[in-house]
Amino acid sequence: MSTAVETRKPRKASTALEYVPFAVVLALVAFGLLRIAMYHWREGAVLIGGALLVAAVLRAALAHRNLALLTIRTRTVDVLSYAGLGLVILFVALTITGGPLR
Repeated sequence: MSTAVETRKPRKASTALEYVPFAVVLALVAFGLLRIAMYHWREGAVLIGGALLVAAVLRAALAHRNLALLTIRTRTVDVLSYAGLGLVILFVALTITGGPLR
């Protein structure tokens, strides 16, 4: 009786540079949440929308191996999702006027 042995390519050790794009996007979101917590909700929402647009650009421009945590689906789906949600958040943040959070 013989057993099939799978041969797998060893995954290279992840470097810190793979996480820089995610760290940039995460820092922008954290700063946006900080602005929201300081009652500057419009600025915070713009920062979060901008962070999603940055994520879309990074996902479109960088190779798959350099995007450790920004890769979710295929490149097209990721770019369209990040950009679409970022634009919707920017649109809402920039067009709402009045209200109690003015």
